[in-house]
Amino acid sequence: MEQRMIDVKKDLKTLAILTLGAAIYAFNLRSFVNTGGLFPGGFAGITLLIQRIGSQFFHVAIPYSLVYLPLNIVPAYIGFRFIGKRFTIFSFYVVFLSSFLTDLLPDITITYDTLLISIFGGILNGVSISVSLLAGASGGGTDFISIYFSEKKGIDTWNYIFLGNVCILTLAGILFGFDAALYSIIFQFCSTQVIQMLYKRYQKDTLLIITSKPREVYEQIRISTHHDATLIEGEGCYEEAPRHILYSVVGRGEVDRLMQEIRAIDEKAFINVIQTEQVNGRFYRQPTK
Repeated sequence: MEQRMIDVKKDLKTLAILTLGAAIYAFNLRSFVNTGGLFPGGFAGITLLIQRIGSQFFHVAIPYSLVYLPLNIVPAYIGFRFIGKRFTIFSFYVVFLSSFLTDLLPDITITYDTLLISIFGGILNGVSISVSLLAGASGGGTDFISIYFSEKKGIDTWNYIFLGNVCILTLAGILFGFDAALYSIIFQFCSTQVIQMLYKRYQKDTLLIITSKPREVYEQIRISTHHDATLIEGEGCYEEAPRHILYSVVGRGEVDRLMQEIRAIDEKAFINVIQTEQVNGRFYRQPTK
């Protein structure tokens, strides 16, 4: 019973965070994106593109949710089938709420400067997506696809999604002019950089640790991160004394905490952190539920 109450509180906290993320996302669409006439990329960009085609060429006002929700059906199936049920359910909550809030919120103008809109709108877009990802969900659409390939390949795929969005923006440029399309690429670039900065699940770092307490440090790495390590015996060239070197690859989001834990064991440990682009082989990741 006590565990169930803890789970309920955890889910309510997650819903509160996801509500904030969805509200930021909708606000960004109704303020920066609409004012600048931008296309945010992904399924949101496709939805806005369809809306503007309907408005400009057919004089039909198409609700945002009427297009955005059906577009998410196939990605949601991918998420439910291959990523996790809890992740998909919470993600669709974000999709539903952000869709309806986008239809309900009035247009809000903060600035008419298109460059400022592109930069700060992109930052806000990245923040809203990152909030959902850090809470254990996504904003839907291409986020599902990115998470799927990241889980399968173990690599950060956000830059690949950015390249796919450029194709959508090229079509938007052909139809509505390349000024808006090029500013939209700036918007999408800023958004992608914010996501990569805040969401580090698929980013990895290599640790080279020179320590006098290799067994204790290794046990802490194993307990704290579930990752293994390799012990290399070496020699310090200046003192010609034996040295113990631990080699381990961990998630980037784990590095700061782990370094503090290693310092608590061996305050004189020398730690070199190297950015790792890709790892082939077994690498433990906390499962997505």
